[in-house]
Amino acid sequence: MKNINNVVGNKSNELELIHSYQDACSNKEFKMYVDSLGIEEEILMKYTSSLEDSYMEYTNCRKCKSLACCKNKVIGYRYTPEKEKNIIKFSYTACKWNLLALKENAYKENLELFDMPIEIKEASLKEVYTDDKSRIPIIKYFKEFMDKYQKKENSKGLYLTGSFGSGKTYLIAALLNEMAKKKTQCALVYYPEFLRSLKSSFQTDYSEKFDFIKKSPVLLLDDIGAENESNWSRDEVLGPILQYRMQNHLPTFFTSNLTLEELELSLATTSSGVDKVKARRIIERIKQLTITMELIGKNRRN
Repeated sequence: MKNINNVVGNKSNELELIHSYQDACSNKEFKMYVDSLGIEEEILMKYTSSLEDSYMEYTNCRKCKSLACCKNKVIGYRYTPEKEKNIIKFSYTACKWNLLALKENAYKENLELFDMPIEIKEASLKEVYTDDKSRIPIIKYFKEFMDKYQKKENSKGLYLTGSFGSGKTYLIAALLNEMAKKKTQCALVYYPEFLRSLKSSFQTDYSEKFDFIKKSPVLLLDDIGAENESNWSRDEVLGPILQYRMQNHLPTFFTSNLTLEELELSLATTSSGVDKVKARRIIERIKQLTITMELIGKNRRN
């Protein structure tokens, strides 16, 4: 025979579940919510507390106007019930605002930054200052470049020179971000720090770092000319990178505070002496890869 205490106890628990569920359903909106789930009541009443939590988050989502306004326990997600056989499983599902944000930021997976500010991933052509007329030809070039790239036509990158803090890096980063949104892999490299890192990795991942930069579908070498020149950095790093990219028609961009003429002088002079021929060879490769534009404007970093 069944233990009478167990029978009574089970009956008592069942009545408690029923009463708890019925009390919750006195809220008409909660009742409409659980009815919309299409789950039998005998199953629902076992999960009243969790259903109330999910209803609260469902209500929050209905009133929410942006991800920043989210009041749920996990920002951007809603506690959601789902029937699986004779039980209900609860999980966190992304809300519409979160899905929109994920979609808008998916392009960042196509961007690789090397010692660049993380904020550079937010650079946008829509936010580019247009009060400076010197930017207009650059923006026009960007549009032409993207059109050609989409049509798989060879198009030269840009050697962008100009005054300190005028926004050279931001401008090109904005272009590369637009390309990343079209699923193009782009690398943005702060060149002086890349050289230092490369030099310290001879015994570890030198080849991987070097090849990644050399073969990136679209590359920005930022602040070239600011590094300490050496025969190694000129002849073993920069030269082979440019040669490979030139031979494979890979778009390459540069920013520098130096004109090409000034960069040539900088490349020619190293601690080992002066070599104008090798410096000229580098400059010719840059000219093969790019067109040159100048951006002179007020310092926007202040």
